[in-house]
Amino acid sequence: EKMTAERIFDQLGHFKRFQACVYFAAVFQAIACGIHYLASVFLVNTPNFVCSVPGNITDVLYHNLTGHSVEDILPMFRPDEGSLVVKTSEGEQWELSRCRCALRIDPKGFSYDFDGNKTVKACDGKFLYDHSEVYQSIVTEWDLVCENEWLAKLCQPSFMLGVLIGALVFGDIADRVGRVRILMFTSLCQFGFGVAVAFSGNYYFFATLRFFLAMVSSGYLVVVFVYVTEFTGIKVRTWTSMHVHAAFAVGVMVVALTGYLVRIWWIYQIILSLCTTPFLLFCWKLPETPFYLIAKGRYKDAQALMDTIVHFNGIDCKLKVEELLQSEERENGRDLLEQEAEKRPLKSEKKLSILDLFGSWRMVGRTCTVWAIWFIGSLGYYVFSLGSVNLGGNQYMNLFLAGLVEIPSYLVACFAMDRIGRKKTCAPALLLAGTACMLIIVVPADIKILVITLSMIGKFAIAIAFGLIYLYTCELYPTIIRSLAVGSGSMMCRVGSVVAPFCVYLAEVWVYLPQLIVGILAFIIGVLTLLLPETLGRPLTTTLEEAEALGHKPSSNKDELKMNPPEAKA
Repeated sequence: EKMTAERIFDQLGHFKRFQACVYFAAVFQAIACGIHYLASVFLVNTPNFVCSVPGNITDVLYHNLTGHSVEDILPMFRPDEGSLVVKTSEGEQWELSRCRCALRIDPKGFSYDFDGNKTVKACDGKFLYDHSEVYQSIVTEWDLVCENEWLAKLCQPSFMLGVLIGALVFGDIADRVGRVRILMFTSLCQFGFGVAVAFSGNYYFFATLRFFLAMVSSGYLVVVFVYVTEFTGIKVRTWTSMHVHAAFAVGVMVVALTGYLVRIWWIYQIILSLCTTPFLLFCWKLPETPFYLIAKGRYKDAQALMDTIVHFNGIDCKLKVEELLQSEERENGRDLLEQEAEKRPLKSEKKLSILDLFGSWRMVGRTCTVWAIWFIGSLGYYVFSLGSVNLGGNQYMNLFLAGLVEIPSYLVACFAMDRIGRKKTCAPALLLAGTACMLIIVVPADIKILVITLSMIGKFAIAIAFGLIYLYTCELYPTIIRSLAVGSGSMMCRVGSVVAPFCVYLAEVWVYLPQLIVGILAFIIGVLTLLLPETLGRPLTTTLEEAEALGHKPSSNKDELKMNPPEAKA
């Protein structure tokens, strides 16, 4: 007979006290990932600004508005609707715009319109900012406007580059050194780099620290999905995996709330970094997953972990690790444990790399499809967000709602995944998103309510596919390359987030071109998703051979049939 490590959960509970404590501890830190991913929304906030001029300003004109200081008028200032006209205590009159100022020559009176000669000057790095929304951001701190505007715009792309690299690097390392070591390392680094960012003395130091912060945040987010997947049973695995996304969404809402309450960027950054410090007090107590211990031949550690779970959950169970091994290994299970105690190698361990995701033609097709789902999930999410998140009004409320609306999509995905399966949830979601894109193109633009509704449906559908792909990837690949698979998928996700702004820029060519691109890709990838194997109710695989056989070799094992009844595999 052949048995798998999944039997641990049948004997020790799918989600009892021990697993619940481990789960909530690990997921709590995922809030920090949501925080750091979205923190730059207010860190690089660019308020209204105009050039500064020498002398004290005594009067200000802007069309029919008057005031005695620039700060009174700046909240109403629109750079494409004319300049501010100011008068100084020395009697000079200036016309102020964002990146230049003009000194009026011999004005006859103080009025908004002037037809005389002017002397145009550059701002020379001196600006006046509107502090009504954000009192101080890195833009106002280091004058990242006009010729330095590109530095502010580079902040988020450089962060996403760090996310991309971190997802791939830490996913690979976690398969080699263990999940817990990476969770501890990335958590400590998130706190350290997060606080250090607040004390960066210049932009380049700030951007470098944010790059490393992105790497460790991405590393934690990738590995925690694998960690919770390997610590919970089939019955609850869908919910536990999807609720990691909910924790990320909570982080987005924390950013909005903190940004509303704190308008100085470095204080804001410190508070965000301190939000999840309680995790640092107990992260060193997190155990390694039983799947990883067994896959690496650390049978004594696996047995000790199972005994701890039995004791903590208050279960009367005598499950032994040798019962979880394959039949040829289980014949001398005790000898295997003794070999480990004597530190004799059980077998040579092959070093795995990203190339093992393409070990056969079947795995090539699977990996390409999975990567495509990651890509379109991120690309579609950001393209739809352009019309749904930027709604006008209070920017803090908009960001808070942007995090809040993600939660219903994950709840719908959970119910659907456990009832009709992963594949049958992901594929229709992508097809629905594609349909919404096509309908947006044909619906008359003057029916704004219908256009907004279709855009929200498209974003909702994309969020479902994007949410479930984490768990689906974990279930499609074996333990030995699971973190690498999720990490490489997350890398493709970041490629999608980098491509998304360029896709949005194509609206200047044709207003509906972004929706057309997303719609076509969503349709094609939705159809390809139907070719993936279903993993609902199936145990996690340990070897490449088991993973490759998913959906092609029905199991005849009696014990596995007990765990996975035929109706669950249909």
